[in-house]
Amino acid sequence: MTTVLYKAADRGTGDYGWLKPNYYFSFGQYHNPKNLHFGVLRVLNDDYIAGGGAFPTHPHDNMEIVTIPFTGALKHKDSTGGAGIIKAGDVQIMSAGTGVQHSEANASATDPVTLFQVWVFPKVNDIQPRYDQRTFDLNERINKWQYIVSADEKDSALWINQDARFALTSIKAGSTLTYSNKFSGNGVFLVNISGTVTVGETTLGRRDALGIDGTESFSVTANEDAELLAIEIPMN
Repeated sequence: MTTVLYKAADRGTGDYGWLKPNYYFSFGQYHNPKNLHFGVLRVLNDDYIAGGGAFPTHPHDNMEIVTIPFTGALKHKDSTGGAGIIKAGDVQIMSAGTGVQHSEANASATDPVTLFQVWVFPKVNDIQPRYDQRTFDLNERINKWQYIVSADEKDSALWINQDARFALTSIKAGSTLTYSNKFSGNGVFLVNISGTVTVGETTLGRRDALGIDGTESFSVTANEDAELLAIEIPMN
């Protein structure tokens, strides 16, 4: 097993007034030629959107875009006819495919929104654009992996155009949880959303991440109550 540690303090940052992002990989005004992606995982932005903040309508193509909110409510509208409001417990995916226009806005004029937005290169280019969202039961991720995005319909998750799987867990202090790859040869980008955990000899604090490759499974032990996101993706 090989690992790469991504410390929260080393992420790229921005401050646009209404938007305060933290970038795990090069994005926008943050460019680090040594940190462009992890396998087909191209973008992971940890965003704070102030009340009334909004991304105006803009285009995307040939990208799988997953949004996971933690607090507040985010309003989405796109040219496929997809529209909705997502909040904690919800997950949204958009396959940009041949091209799509969309906008995102804080649904509140006063309360902030915090979220992860994740971009993954697609398996097949130029598919028909599509949009989907789903509400997941937070109790179903306590001390176990809850699959929220997957190419395998058996995972009962939102479908993604890639041999990939996203999973969330809320792991209690002292518990150990093993993650096993759905797709052989994939890597996993493990993000510690909150709390403190240990993977092998590495301790992850809040918002630290670990790129894991060269293994089909690994175990995580919670030093205190923690929340984790595992993004399993092809490395080529």
